[in-house]
Amino acid sequence: MMEVADETTYVKHHKAKIVLILSAMRHFAAELRDAGWTVDYIALEDGGNSGSFTGEISRAVDRHGASEVRVVEPGEWRVLKSLEGLKGPLSVPLEILPDDRFVCSLNDFYTWAQSRDTLRMENFYREMRRKTGLLMDGDEPEGGQWNYDHDNRASPDKDIAPPPAPRFAPDGVTGEVIEMVERRFADHFGSLDHFGWPVTSDQAEEALDAFIEQRLPDFGTYQDAMVHGSDDLFHSLLSTSINLGILDPVECCRRAEQAFRDGKAPINAVEGFIRQIIGWREYIRGMYWLEMPELAEANALKATRPLPEFYWTGDTDMRCMADCVRSTRESAHAHHIQRLMVLGNFALIAGVKPQEVEDWFLVVYADAYEWVELPNVAAMALWADKGRLASKPYAASGNYINKMSDYCGDCAYSVSKKTGEGACPFNPLYWDFLVRNRKLLESNHRIGRAYATWDRMKPDKQQAYLDSAKAVLDGLKPASRGWARD
Repeated sequence: MMEVADETTYVKHHKAKIVLILSAMRHFAAELRDAGWTVDYIALEDGGNSGSFTGEISRAVDRHGASEVRVVEPGEWRVLKSLEGLKGPLSVPLEILPDDRFVCSLNDFYTWAQSRDTLRMENFYREMRRKTGLLMDGDEPEGGQWNYDHDNRASPDKDIAPPPAPRFAPDGVTGEVIEMVERRFADHFGSLDHFGWPVTSDQAEEALDAFIEQRLPDFGTYQDAMVHGSDDLFHSLLSTSINLGILDPVECCRRAEQAFRDGKAPINAVEGFIRQIIGWREYIRGMYWLEMPELAEANALKATRPLPEFYWTGDTDMRCMADCVRSTRESAHAHHIQRLMVLGNFALIAGVKPQEVEDWFLVVYADAYEWVELPNVAAMALWADKGRLASKPYAASGNYINKMSDYCGDCAYSVSKKTGEGACPFNPLYWDFLVRNRKLLESNHRIGRAYATWDRMKPDKQQAYLDSAKAVLDGLKPASRGWARD
């Protein structure tokens, strides 16, 4: 096992993300040794550490006189290319094995994709339900329908009070990693003051237990809701553990299914949770490998604006943006609607260059690895792939945020004001986005109808929107330092 310097800095990851991964690795190495395994562990600050996967593999072959090397397929295209490039220079055979922590192998996903003209998640998800048997009644979906998404969009009640997710105080191993990260990565984004992520399988199981018992029953109803200062709501916070490999994704789904069958959680909550894991997570991973390397450079909307500085600082009067950045900085987490419909939505309608947004998302979230981050941002949030993944751009004005959150009530901007000073910036930017991209989007059946609304506006109203959008965009300060890449 190796802690690789290149992987900590190819983008300047959130401090909490580095602590999470390295602490989990060190705890796992200790568990293996306790179980009788011999573990050759290279720590980040060991003398002679080459700083790269390929360098450490070569050193280990020489050190142990190995006859062959076996590795599990990596989660990033660039790492796969590095490993494939090592096959020639390496003195022994190198075999890349499939990652069995997913329901759908890449070969099975490619077979599914080749049989279809459109690659929509819903069709894939139904196949994963049949394959796993989760929430199935024979050959039919439990409850008579596959998807309960329409029952998962409630606005937050003013008295909503979700139980807090468990946090895990750093032990001695994690404390040593925190000290090293604060010293070695002092200029990286984020805070470690609130670090409490699970770093062992036992802790991850405890977090799963707490979610199933305390928050799953209301998860479905409020999974799209956003509440100022209530960062977690009823979300599971299990993605860090699942993506690390210290929690089994199918077992999480089976636990949720059992809660439904025991009458402890409604079907809309359980189906929504299962869909995120065996549907969206598996689908996104398959789409990443199917679309790479072109996806990394995709920019169908020809967006060129630099990432605004407030994505790093949170220094903005937009209450929704400031709160999402605060949560991200403090805990390396924001839930999926905050990521898509606030942070991603603003970048989309402001025309921010996809590669800068992608780097930001990869840096700041503890559960972000390129296989999951890139397609979610490039294709889902920014529509940079021209609709291969998502059938429409998820562009929205302030009305959506107002409906799904309590952000707008105390904001410095008025969500009901459409143009001019004091108007919510999302309002004019939404229309400006549509106008800028009319040639490409007008024929889209899911968003094209908005152009009929635009065309019915009087010219002076249209111009007010465009002028207000220009004022917002002209006032955006680009990031002043290389938080993402040196």
